[in-house]
Amino acid sequence: MPSRWMGFRRAVAVGCAAALAGLAAGCGGGPDTDAALRAVLDARAQAVLRHDETAFLGSVDPTATGFRDAQRQVFGNLVKLPIGSWSYRLQRTGAFPLTTESDARRRVAAQVELEYTLRGYDTAPVSSVAYLTMTERGGHWYVAAQTDGEATGRHTTVQPWDQGHLTVVTGRHSLVLGQGELTRYAKLADAAVPVVRNAWPGDWPGRAIIEVPPTEADMTALLGAQPSAYQGIAAVTTAELRGTGVSAPADRVIVNPRVFAGLSPLGQRVVLTHELTHVATRTATTPNTPLWLAEGFADWVGNTGTGQPVQQIAAELRADVRAGRQPGRLPSNADFGSASTGLPQAYEGAWLACRMVAEQWGSGALVKLYRAAGHESADAALHDTLGVGLDEFTARWRADVARELG
Repeated sequence: MPSRWMGFRRAVAVGCAAALAGLAAGCGGGPDTDAALRAVLDARAQAVLRHDETAFLGSVDPTATGFRDAQRQVFGNLVKLPIGSWSYRLQRTGAFPLTTESDARRRVAAQVELEYTLRGYDTAPVSSVAYLTMTERGGHWYVAAQTDGEATGRHTTVQPWDQGHLTVVTGRHSLVLGQGELTRYAKLADAAVPVVRNAWPGDWPGRAIIEVPPTEADMTALLGAQPSAYQGIAAVTTAELRGTGVSAPADRVIVNPRVFAGLSPLGQRVVLTHELTHVATRTATTPNTPLWLAEGFADWVGNTGTGQPVQQIAAELRADVRAGRQPGRLPSNADFGSASTGLPQAYEGAWLACRMVAEQWGSGALVKLYRAAGHESADAALHDTLGVGLDEFTARWRADVARELG
């Protein structure tokens, strides 16, 4: 198995960080109109929950034939899912430049928040934003489009059910959504979940949602990223859950099908176990958690039981050490950035740090360190759990790197 598969996987914690710009006040809107729009959205939500296609399509502008056809497919996808809750909240209305010309009928731009849960998997609502064009005909309001806002840079959040015919596979511990043959993803996830649960005891329910979009471009659409942002990356874990009281850095695992398919079976196993570890550790991970610990722990779990030698897992860092480029410090958060030239070495160094903790202090101490680092400095967390400060820990890690890779 080529060792450079490690360079393909970068578990990037993708936060929902972009603040939403407000819609311009003015044309349309007003209390009466807003009340009418809320009624349309409420009826639409109830139609989803009741699996009522007629009512769902009844909320769509009958003259918007292309959009109506797309919405019919969306509804067909939604009825395949174990939807536990589904609701819309009208955030604001107003006007933005529309990309389509219309007659004199009333048109209103609506910024809408969708909240939903998938039964058995989500413990809090997942939220996304849509920019809808609403039209009035004969005293009734309808949804006419969800792309007209793109002219001003406002994009409706893409979901798996928006990307063509949806396939849903349910495993023992997983729900896989996407296109094509998905059984292998469910099997990989089902095998990975017990490994993660053994390494991370506690509050994780041991279930995961895997999204497998048709193409790499569709993957970036799901993430709301630029098309080139995730080239060469096999999978990403992204945060969407709300109401946890912490900054949640993991929820859905989104697969890059092209890159993932190019990995060996062992590589696929390690990548998915790594990502599911991020899902498991979500509630214990905060902006305070150093990435060397978050990513190193996920790699430590991902490589559990693989039997790979240290020199193979840390091949890039080994090459540096043998060339006289011994790292002088633990990987910084910046070292895990997409522009970092030493990204593989950062992951490998982080993995070796967590491996060292597990071997010298025990796996339980590693878990305690992870939890402590979420709410105090790395130096304090190391002192409290391992009895050494950051400087001494770094010195031990450097010696371990030299011993294992020199």
